[in-house]
Amino acid sequence: MNSTSFLEEAAKALGPDAMSALGMSIRPSVEELQTLAHAMLEALRERPEAFEQRLTEFYTAQFALWQTLLPGSKAGPAVDANLPPEDSSSHGDWSDSPWFRYARAQHELWSRHASALRDLLDLRDMPGRRLAFLLRQSIEASDPDNFFVTNPDAIRRAIATQGESVARGLRNLAQDIERGSIRMSDEHALALGRDIAATAGHVVWESPIAQLIQYRPITSRVRARPLVIVPPFINKYYILDLRPGTSFVRFALASGFQVFLVSWRNGCAETAASGWDDYVRGGVLEAMRAAGRISRTRRVNLLGYCVGGTLCATAAALVQPEHRAPLASLTLLTTLLDFKEPGELGVFVDDAFLHQLEAADGRNGLMPARHIAAAFSSLRARELVWHFVERNYLFGETPPVMDLLHWNSDGADVPALLFSQYLRKMYLENTLVRPGTMNVLGEPVDLSTIGVPSYMLAAIKDHIVPWQSAYRGLRLVSGDKRFVLTESGHVAGVVNPPGLRSRGHWVSKTIAGTPEEWFHGAEHRAESWWTDWAGWLASHSGAWKPAPSAPGGAGLAATEAAPGRYVQSVSGRRAAAGS
Repeated sequence: MNSTSFLEEAAKALGPDAMSALGMSIRPSVEELQTLAHAMLEALRERPEAFEQRLTEFYTAQFALWQTLLPGSKAGPAVDANLPPEDSSSHGDWSDSPWFRYARAQHELWSRHASALRDLLDLRDMPGRRLAFLLRQSIEASDPDNFFVTNPDAIRRAIATQGESVARGLRNLAQDIERGSIRMSDEHALALGRDIAATAGHVVWESPIAQLIQYRPITSRVRARPLVIVPPFINKYYILDLRPGTSFVRFALASGFQVFLVSWRNGCAETAASGWDDYVRGGVLEAMRAAGRISRTRRVNLLGYCVGGTLCATAAALVQPEHRAPLASLTLLTTLLDFKEPGELGVFVDDAFLHQLEAADGRNGLMPARHIAAAFSSLRARELVWHFVERNYLFGETPPVMDLLHWNSDGADVPALLFSQYLRKMYLENTLVRPGTMNVLGEPVDLSTIGVPSYMLAAIKDHIVPWQSAYRGLRLVSGDKRFVLTESGHVAGVVNPPGLRSRGHWVSKTIAGTPEEWFHGAEHRAESWWTDWAGWLASHSGAWKPAPSAPGGAGLAATEAAPGRYVQSVSGRRAAAGS
């Protein structure tokens, strides 16, 4: 390609605000850096000898590495063979080129000693946890693979394509800056209602913030009590209905349940002033009542996923007649009720952060989807940020067609009031563990009033909802309880259809005192938790009856086909970019 077109692509892509526009930059404030530095110095002051030893080891290793670059040195920079596989380079060029070997060796040296410093400090308090998080971020961000001049495969491809891969990469970067986030999949290749979220059904009720989808039965007889599914409001619902073979919705239908699902509206001017109360009333309680009317039953089974589960729990705890949920059972999937140890998401949340969020992101009343996505992606930056930096920008590749990554990129703008209430009341104040501390619809919330049977699922590798914290939430509710621990993580552990590739789960007939005691006595089953849950739910779903022949009923009519228009609305930044 000619130099003029190359420079044009570079000019479009590169700029001082490029990383910020992509939502990639996690930049602590000056005050926060001062707090972290003070915490680190205080911790080191308690162990000066150990710190001095670590510092000496670092400088000794650093000088030894520099000496390998001196003229006449016979030994090249050595790559640490003891590093775990994910930290070892797959490039054959490291052993051939002193430049690439030095870049890799320097990064390994920094990573090893930064990790040693982290282990030396007492990082159990919030400043320490945040420092550990930022250290890990810096290690992953400084990997040589993330930079063109230290990535031999990117250079090789640029030479082979005569610079075309570089131009494509810059073009990809410019497009992503315009849309406000890194593309993880070809978002135009999959269509809602055709390729994904394609299970047949109809919208039978809606409010300004949510639609209720009633799915068409696929069995001739169904259970009398319906299932109402409440997904998280920060994502689109179709993670539970990706493809026929992986659709949790379709599995529930095949198990004979009447399935209703709440589809949240993407945040907009009309919903910008909505808060937790509005979502409990207009997204959970009214949807449950609509499902009960259509199914002609007084009580329904409620299932909440992630923050949708927290929302459901606060709704289920209301006892006043005008608010009481018509509840038969409660299923919580990877849900926190006790936020004392909320995992790495907790490192973002303090009073200063919330004030900053409310001031900056609340100007138009909405928390942009790209900011939420950036926070979640940073928890797994190697896989969800830097992998795509390398493939999209350094190699100039087009993102693949993947349903899961398509969903992950299709975030929702959220009312800033709702988001700040959630973070403040749950993450910062942990109100649900203290009965009566949080008010919903003017009523003090006491989770111990939830006396219906509860099924709680956690995932052993969940980086968003630590399974031990999910388990501790069980003590807050009453009634019969069943706790199940699935293999894998927050999404893959939940979306786990039965079959040859199913991930197993642990289950126990008793609820022990601590998470560790429960796990010690649990039985491992080499099959999906879906079948365990279906058997449990069947016992709370009433008798069999003929499947309804048409959607709606009891004055509620089908208005549009699933997946409905709410889920098809994209976040504001993506809409502005025309994606």
